[in-house]
Amino acid sequence: MAAKQHLMTLADLSVPQINRLLAHSLYCKQISKPWLEPQSHKPTKKTQLRMPSQSLFSKTIALLFSKRSTRTRLAAETSVSLLGGNALFLGKEDIQLGVNETPRDTARVIGGMTEGIFARVGAHEEIEELARYSPVPVVNALSSLWHPTQILADLLTLHEHSHLFAKPDSQADSTLEYKNMQTAVKSRKREKVMSLPELRPLTISYIGDSANVLHDMLVTYPRLGHSLRVATPSKYRAPPEVWKRVEELGCDKGIWWGEDPKEAVKGADVVVTDTWISMGQEAEKAQRLQDFQGYQVTEALCQEGGANPDWRFLHCLPRKQDEVDDEVFYGPRSLVFPEADNRKWTTMAVFDLFFGRWDISADSSKPKPKSSEEQKS
Repeated sequence: MAAKQHLMTLADLSVPQINRLLAHSLYCKQISKPWLEPQSHKPTKKTQLRMPSQSLFSKTIALLFSKRSTRTRLAAETSVSLLGGNALFLGKEDIQLGVNETPRDTARVIGGMTEGIFARVGAHEEIEELARYSPVPVVNALSSLWHPTQILADLLTLHEHSHLFAKPDSQADSTLEYKNMQTAVKSRKREKVMSLPELRPLTISYIGDSANVLHDMLVTYPRLGHSLRVATPSKYRAPPEVWKRVEELGCDKGIWWGEDPKEAVKGADVVVTDTWISMGQEAEKAQRLQDFQGYQVTEALCQEGGANPDWRFLHCLPRKQDEVDDEVFYGPRSLVFPEADNRKWTTMAVFDLFFGRWDISADSSKPKPKSSEEQKS
């Protein structure tokens, strides 16, 4: 039997493993979408649909959420359903955790009755303790330090929109590749799914608080060949335990860090921000709004700072107008809603490999041939 593997941060994974998750996310998306289309009432010729992996058939995944969520919960529950399993939502008011039962005992009890734990917690130590004592895989849905599933969704979104970042001499080829990919996604009769579109090395700028989203960017993007330019007020820097992982992975060589947002967006292909006031920091709101004056992402800031003319924008949501104005957020540069949609497909890939198969090996990225049951469907 394969050994279980937890996912606390993308720093835990190798580059080939990250790439496998991204390729598998796109595969899950292309295989699943035809099944989610409205059914025609007219008789149609039998189409060649493939069933999504049913690795969670008759299995239950515990969604252990001590913090509220929209995208993470939606992505988790819909993913488990597509994979044939049952999602069991356990909010902080539903169970004894934190009231009169320890994380250690909770992990053992939940892990004894379910096949995976997707935990959205406060302090990162909470999920580390759950993983230490759980008999089943634990995946971090968000903690104070890390947010791995968000960065997978961001990366999938950038790969899918790689044609937007093509250099002038490769624009035609990249546009053709994108059109081919879209045709493959829409075609229900296509035997093969498209592979993950290649993404050239990008300059990715982050403006705002050093929080969990940025932390997983720090340990991931430089290893994939991208450059990071970060601007935060001086007192909002990455905590020592995060920076230690950054240095251990050699990612610090691909990161510029300063306090000037305009300097941070210099040469940017992608501009990213996140909330300045995370859950549990409401008492700090007035101080934080003052500290982050001048950090709002706008067209003017990016133009004055020298971002590339075709720069794009990402935000993990929920968004407040202090962080980015409407012109950028709802404008043509914004990829925030495709980014949000992709939370589903990257979560589905994580659940399939970590919970369903216990197999995140980097040499198993190719989809398996269709079974006889799939061929009949």
